[in-house]
Amino acid sequence: MRRSAINQHDLRKKKKKVEHRNKMNKDYVTQLLADPVAQELLNSRIPARLAYSGPDGSPRVVPIWFHWDGKQFVLGSAANSPKVQALAKNGKVALTIDEDSFPPKVLLVRGTASVEVIDGLVPEYCEAARRYLGEEQGRGWEEQARGMFKKMARIAIEPEWVKILDFQTRFPSAIEKAVAEANQVG
Repeated sequence: MRRSAINQHDLRKKKKKVEHRNKMNKDYVTQLLADPVAQELLNSRIPARLAYSGPDGSPRVVPIWFHWDGKQFVLGSAANSPKVQALAKNGKVALTIDEDSFPPKVLLVRGTASVEVIDGLVPEYCEAARRYLGEEQGRGWEEQARGMFKKMARIAIEPEWVKILDFQTRFPSAIEKAVAEANQVG
């Protein structure tokens, strides 16, 4: 009996550690997203890559336009797309926006997606089209999309965890750990 109670206690502690590692204080998330590197990526024309679990449970990653409204990432998708069906079952997602230059700047985000099917186009999708394509081509795409989509899915992702990498002062955690260990030895 005692052994079982200890194991349950250890499991609860491990679960809390994982939850803590996967969630950040909301103010800290906001602070990170206001960082100049994050702002540069959020305002760029670089598509995000959205990672989620597919309907069959397999991992999926898709490039996708996004609109950042200061609190949420808003995406638009066909209402009948596989990602919409998958996100309705499991809204846990990850997003990355990263440059292909060296050293790269990277914004990593984890959060929970909520999906709402709306009539017509997702307004933020239209804003994203204008940002990615320019004003004139964006409006042209919007007009074309109105003919294609009678309904769209509005996917809103509220960031719960954020990390910025610039590979000059901010690195992946494994590299940070290796550098710290090397400094302790030397």
